[in-house]
Amino acid sequence: MRRALLPLAALALCGAMPPASYPPASYPVVRPGIALRFPADHGAHPAFRTEWWYVTGLLRTANGRDVGFQITFFRTRPQTDAANPSRFAAGQVLFAHAALSDPAIGRLLHAERAARAGFGLAAARIGDTDVRLRDWRMRRLADGRFVATVSSAEFALSLTLNPRQPPLPQGEGGYSRKGPDPRQASYYYSIPHLAVAGTLTRNGRAVPVFGRAWLDREWSSDYLGGAAVGWDWTGLNLNDGGALMAFRIRDKAGRALWAGGSYRGRDGRVVRLTPGDVRFTPLTRWRSRRTGAVYPVAQMLSVRLPGGVRHYRLTPLFADQELDGRRSGMPVYWEGAVRTDGGSGYLELTGYAAPLSL
Repeated sequence: MRRALLPLAALALCGAMPPASYPPASYPVVRPGIALRFPADHGAHPAFRTEWWYVTGLLRTANGRDVGFQITFFRTRPQTDAANPSRFAAGQVLFAHAALSDPAIGRLLHAERAARAGFGLAAARIGDTDVRLRDWRMRRLADGRFVATVSSAEFALSLTLNPRQPPLPQGEGGYSRKGPDPRQASYYYSIPHLAVAGTLTRNGRAVPVFGRAWLDREWSSDYLGGAAVGWDWTGLNLNDGGALMAFRIRDKAGRALWAGGSYRGRDGRVVRLTPGDVRFTPLTRWRSRRTGAVYPVAQMLSVRLPGGVRHYRLTPLFADQELDGRRSGMPVYWEGAVRTDGGSGYLELTGYAAPLSL
């Protein structure tokens, strides 16, 4: 589910809203009954309103230090006139975020890129993963490995991500509901337990790193209903080889409007989680001095599985993993590395600084 964090920056790159005489863009509706197809669904789906390639994980340096990382590419199709013949018309807009969670620093290091597609600046390939934005790139090699490179003034990552498990379709075979209206949905799959190796560069010095990561692929045209303000999401790589994704969509009172997820056990069997199977209970809240937002950065995740309810205590690597994207027209949200008994992963918290408007 997750991460439709694009609209303000999209409007900025488009220059303005389209004139009233322009016909509105027509977006496909996400419907159940699809069959995911690979490698085609690793690639872009440009007819849909929004899409992302989202990697999060934990890396270990040679001296045994753990750091979290995030590499994200977004694609969005703005409400512009499809018949506009200008090469400068923003038919597709791409964004990218990269972040490093280092407990030794105690706050996120992050960087962004944004550009309209074309002119050699940005592109998202149809048919397989190859998305690039200026000097940042993520692509899938012929042998199935993914490679990602990002660089900024404070850090750079050059990583190879090797799948150890097949893709995990979310929801009903890849159709993932986000609310009571079945049109509020996405096509969604994950690849957990990616084996990661590469280099992390800081202060001009490159050091080898290794670890494991989680890749989310999602595309949609309609996400949140009118009463929704944001979501809590987690993806956990479990040490026994299992994988757990869980989310809840919240209203302004903090109540769950919808929830779901999936659990794949070490035997490969998949359990689809419905709204009654998922519960997030805040344990520790942290207030940001920058934005005033209060986030439940430590939570107890309870999921109903065959054999009973299991509890996963989500403990952040450190509290201040807030990503403040206001300078680039993006929202404020919390995205952080977490540990749990028997695993690790990432927790994302949106709509706590302000309601998320999609």
